[in-house]
Amino acid sequence: MQLSRRLLLLTLLPAAGLLGACGFQLRGSGGTTEVPDDWKLMYLAAGNPNDEFVREITSLFAAHGIEWTERAAANYVLQLGPENFRQRNLSLSSDARIAEFELTLSTEFSVLDRAGDLVMPPTTARVFRQMENDPRNVVGKSEELRLQLGEMRIELANQVMRRIGFFATSDRSPDAAAP
Repeated sequence: MQLSRRLLLLTLLPAAGLLGACGFQLRGSGGTTEVPDDWKLMYLAAGNPNDEFVREITSLFAAHGIEWTERAAANYVLQLGPENFRQRNLSLSSDARIAEFELTLSTEFSVLDRAGDLVMPPTTARVFRQMENDPRNVVGKSEELRLQLGEMRIELANQVMRRIGFFATSDRSPDAAAP
């Protein structure tokens, strides 16, 4: 019994070391998006504050240390356009029914400074998914579409967060040029 534990330990440790050495990471376990401290006071300008995508952005940014505040107290304003959802047919089955869809979810956003000057130019973030269609299971497919859309919103919000985080820490950011 003890020999088998030792053998298991001797085989797993080098394997784990090799995986770590090659840069392997589980999906989603990458580094967190960090923004400079002065970027952590933001105001969100969105058309519909109760929209599901706006709620996803609000909670994701708050989880990364962004404090949403009134416009007068904010250092930066995130102008978030509406989410745009498109569904297009990719392929047809032998009986001329839609066999596969391409789903696209996108939004445009920009960042203004306290004075209202454009800091980050309008940027489009886009997420694509493919989904098979079963015309005999309309109810199941509509539920699958709803779930896919929820996952796409999360991915799109993460993309917006990463882009703003990258911009805020890059040379193009107004704060990066300060001594």
